[in-house]
Amino acid sequence: MSNTQQNAVSKDSGVTKYDAIVVGAGVSGIYQVYRLREAGFSVLGIDAAGGVGGTWWWNRYPGCRFDSESYTYQYSFSDELLEEWNWREHFASQPETLEYLTHVAKKFDLLKHFQFNARIKTAVFNEEGDFWEIETEDGQKLQSQFMIMTVGLLSAPNIPRIEGLDTFAGPSFHTARWPIDPKGFGGADLGMAGKRVGIVGSGATAVQIAAELAKTVGKLTVFQRTPNWCAPLCNAEITDEEQPALKARYPEIFKTCHETLGAFMHEYDPRKFRDVAPAERQELYERIYREPGFATWLCNFKEVMYDDEANKEFSDFMEKKIRERVKDQSIATKLIPTCHGFGWRRVPMETNYYEIYNQDNVELVSILDTPIERVTPTSVITTENEYELDFLILATGFDGGTGAYTRIDIRGVGGQTIQDKWSQGPMTYMGMQVAGFPNMFMHVGPHAVFCNIPRCAEETVDWVTDMFSHMRDKKLTRVAAGEDAEDQWSRLVADTAARSFITRVDSWIMGANVEGKPRAFMLYSGGAPIYREKLQKIL
Repeated sequence: MSNTQQNAVSKDSGVTKYDAIVVGAGVSGIYQVYRLREAGFSVLGIDAAGGVGGTWWWNRYPGCRFDSESYTYQYSFSDELLEEWNWREHFASQPETLEYLTHVAKKFDLLKHFQFNARIKTAVFNEEGDFWEIETEDGQKLQSQFMIMTVGLLSAPNIPRIEGLDTFAGPSFHTARWPIDPKGFGGADLGMAGKRVGIVGSGATAVQIAAELAKTVGKLTVFQRTPNWCAPLCNAEITDEEQPALKARYPEIFKTCHETLGAFMHEYDPRKFRDVAPAERQELYERIYREPGFATWLCNFKEVMYDDEANKEFSDFMEKKIRERVKDQSIATKLIPTCHGFGWRRVPMETNYYEIYNQDNVELVSILDTPIERVTPTSVITTENEYELDFLILATGFDGGTGAYTRIDIRGVGGQTIQDKWSQGPMTYMGMQVAGFPNMFMHVGPHAVFCNIPRCAEETVDWVTDMFSHMRDKKLTRVAAGEDAEDQWSRLVADTAARSFITRVDSWIMGANVEGKPRAFMLYSGGAPIYREKLQKIL
């Protein structure tokens, strides 16, 4: 009998039963399994990956790393864990992050509560028994009163429809499916040094991988779809001498994250944009441009996010910085967004990204100007040129928010599918429940608060665990969101987003990057403190 079966409530007629099944083994899933086990529930975590890590298991491409500070992304529930783990960089790389999450799972003896290399095929709510009947693709049958989805906002790869893409003869894959290094926590070395490599995409992933590959490949061709406003990450190593002082600041750092809108350790400038002289505003811009992480975005004037004049001024500043860093001004022009201002999209963080376009081995191709017509076994052909390649990498993003859910056959009351429920865009209550799908909860799903994920996930996991304990104490078997509550929350999500620039531009947050997907805002942008206050009033 496997360890996961030993942790079950029972096994009857080939069906293994648990109190709760957690779908996903990322940051939220690991903590949810831990909390439920500690609360005395039988729990199984299940994931298609070969281990814990979630997005950090799958995304192993060169250059992959945090864009929020490592010590704001870590768990805060264990003082012993905080003290014993030393982050090596202010913005940890993917291998270090996966090493950390694996360490957490082993330290708290959680691996025996997970089943890996297992993908959910169907999940059907049994209305008579108030439980979920789950079947995996390999035919395993499971049952649980509660099903908690921790599948992530950005975990369903978006593969573009390009003629001949499947005919490319060389290695070709989405960045979230980069081959695994069997000897470590990172990705495999595919022998790209000196080769001809093409990257399709220009978002946060493309910016990271392009800067890394440009160091060693023979020729790098970046097929840019839509240019983005990218800001310097300003990463640095954390020395052994710096560790004690940094750890002494953890309570202060977590307190700041608890109080800020996005749960990052960055706070908006308290002054009003128009109360500050233009020269002094420029001094602020210069300072935050040199500061680490999201400072350019979240230490700016608040008005940059909703006032046209303020946004235009800072966008002009960022354009100047791009032109200073890129020698060929015709290339710089292609790298400067014209359809959106700074901060209208989540800001990609970069390290020497713009400088790669000063190298002889890097070429920028704007596929807005010269679209890709087709892919052949050896090349990518645009309306203007043919580009011979040895490798073709798709940094084309994800079916964000809803994609990881709609790719599973989830059926609620009356057999309604989640695909039908969300056919016109996501409808949720607090981003945690869906009317008609009782006993199903979501962490960091569609309509969740826009937030530094671990900070807010810890809070929602704690809340859900308390809810389950309350139901157990009161001998309750079903918890469901009402349609009125769902409608009110979904309208609040849309109305709050409409007050900012985010809804003006097409992006994954609007669902606009996937062909045929309804255009709808995916996250609540009212801020983590307000979201927390609303959540606490429920239970």
